[in-house]
Amino acid sequence: QVQLVESGGGLVQPGGSLRLSCAASGGIFSIYAMGWYRQAPGNERELVAAISNGGSTTKHVDSVRGRFTISRDNAKKTVYLQMNSLKPEDTAVYYCNAGLTWGVWTPGPSWGQGTQVTVSP
Repeated sequence: QVQLVESGGGLVQPGGSLRLSCAASGGIFSIYAMGWYRQAPGNERELVAAISNGGSTTKHVDSVRGRFTISRDNAKKTVYLQMNSLKPEDTAVYYCNAGLTWGVWTPGPSWGQGTQVTVSP
């Protein structure tokens, strides 16, 4: 099963930027659709963005569209989430996922450990 390790989270002021990275190993990275999910305290884990296996198609949920951009580098086996214009409501643990079902956004079985993003003045 593919292993995923997220990095890049941290504390940032509103309006700031972060770039999250998810490094994959142990699987054939290029066959997996990949997703970023987030979970705030007391809330359900929710999809933030997804990218197809070849990177040609992306999805961003309404709350982040225009601010966040998902991308991938199959040669480096890494998926990224560029987060700009961050808001306090973006505060959550962000998780990388491999093998999600495109269109219905059901996550695949492989999750990273999560990386904390805190947006606060």
